[in-house]
Amino acid sequence: MTNPSQKSVSVVLVHGGFVDGSGWQGVHKILSDDGYEVIVVQNPTLSLADDVAVTKRAIASAAHPVVLVGHSYGGVVISEAGNDPKVRSLAYIAAFAPDAGESVEKLIANPPPGAAVPPILPPEDGFLKLDSSKFAESFAADVDPATARFMADSQVPWGVEALAGEVSQPAWKSKPAFYLVAADDRMIPPPAQRMMAERAGARVIETPGSHSVYVSRPGEVARLVSQAAELAQEVA
Repeated sequence: MTNPSQKSVSVVLVHGGFVDGSGWQGVHKILSDDGYEVIVVQNPTLSLADDVAVTKRAIASAAHPVVLVGHSYGGVVISEAGNDPKVRSLAYIAAFAPDAGESVEKLIANPPPGAAVPPILPPEDGFLKLDSSKFAESFAADVDPATARFMADSQVPWGVEALAGEVSQPAWKSKPAFYLVAADDRMIPPPAQRMMAERAGARVIETPGSHSVYVSRPGEVARLVSQAAELAQEVA
């Protein structure tokens, strides 16, 4: 028997650097309970090309047209992978939303005056990590301490090559975009988030929250994704 609440749009969630897809658990539960098929991507974050390929495989596996959601560096991935014809709309969660030829490396090169400086340690063997002792303050200030500690201790080294990966043709130029600004973010300065959202012509929601707003405020994130999904259903 068909579930009457089952939605005809799939949601694909793309994590950022230093973390894996498990942080989406709260968002996944809300959207799944609401009747969406939800697919959580596990990107290796070795290179942008690799992550786009992994994400496109997830898109291909979806049963319905897709809302593609990216957090942080995941925004770079969805900007490229979102050109897939199965993708109907994009949702950026405290994420980079690069233009053509831009990368994370370029976007963070000139931070706004007074912006917080992420505690990124010097690269080792081509990979970056955050100082674990400063992880909670910079990345997850509003996450419960035990979870923030686990996130710090389970960091996924982020490939320098991935930071340098440039977007060829950003999907937000041809598809509807939504953006959730985390007002208390100490990784991507909120003014930079607002600039990228405006440039992308995104529908914007702003909420208090750290860079880990997708963990600490899953309801706010799910609400934005649902808005993107409703629009995707209209254009599907």
